[in-house]
Amino acid sequence: MQNEHTRELAEQATVQVNPSVELKLGILLVAAAAIVWSFGGALGRIVTAEDSWTIIFWRSIWASVFLLGFMLYRNRLSGTYRMFRYMGLPGLGVALCFATASTSFIVALKYTTVANILLIQAGVPLIAALMAWIIFREKVSLPTWIAIAVVILGVGVMVSESFTGQVSPIGDSLALLIAFCFATATVITRRYAHVRMAPAVCTGTLIAAVVSGTLASTLVTSTYDSGILFAFGALNLGLGLALFVTGARLLPSPVAALIGTAEPMLGPVWVWLFLNEIPSHMTLIGGAIILAALLAHLTWQMLHHRRVMVGPTPN
Repeated sequence: MQNEHTRELAEQATVQVNPSVELKLGILLVAAAAIVWSFGGALGRIVTAEDSWTIIFWRSIWASVFLLGFMLYRNRLSGTYRMFRYMGLPGLGVALCFATASTSFIVALKYTTVANILLIQAGVPLIAALMAWIIFREKVSLPTWIAIAVVILGVGVMVSESFTGQVSPIGDSLALLIAFCFATATVITRRYAHVRMAPAVCTGTLIAAVVSGTLASTLVTSTYDSGILFAFGALNLGLGLALFVTGARLLPSPVAALIGTAEPMLGPVWVWLFLNEIPSHMTLIGGAIILAALLAHLTWQMLHHRRVMVGPTPN
């Protein structure tokens, strides 16, 4: 009798878990996150405030408020407290990386194009693989090495305009810094799997708010800018992250990374359509090289992952 009851409970649990539904939901959520994030460059362009630190402060404040509300809704007060308490030094490391990257993004917009920033960021998964090999001696496959070499070539093509004076070297340097910060955060997260992204990134937004608040010439903004900064922080940054952390847990990493390439592909399109910011010839060439390498590598990862998943299992 007890065995039958246990079997019924197991069957009920099996019915409640539908891998196909979870996969579709994960794809939908991660794709939505990439689309939301892709509007970041356009939003940053239409803010009229001159002081970058003022923009960083309000964007960070609204993002932290949204993320905190998201965690309280999902995990209640006690759960949210535990998430912050136990994220530890790895979580703080991710927070510092994110604070640096989000700050650098706003400053970089003053010096270079949105296309340069986003397309250089597209190489983050491969930069992370290279860093993991250097720091932790993690094994890197031959296809990954080839993709890393091609990404370095693409970045070299894009930043070559810095040496001719056509594009500010400060802007491209900040774009590279953003990519390395995200890659470092990726390596930390892989190495310490217990790190929860939401509290770490929320902490990062708070750090960015504190630093920018002390450096801003003024915290007063116009009514117009206040509305844009709310969307820039709460919706573009906060909502995008909430969608991503919810959906990415339902997908294999290669699939999530592949869908995430929608951000660097769509971002330059929005600023071109809405603000007539046309990427330079070298940016398009270098960006195409980076995206081709990333898409080819992620496709290979997905096929390899599928072969592993459908391989024969012992009886």
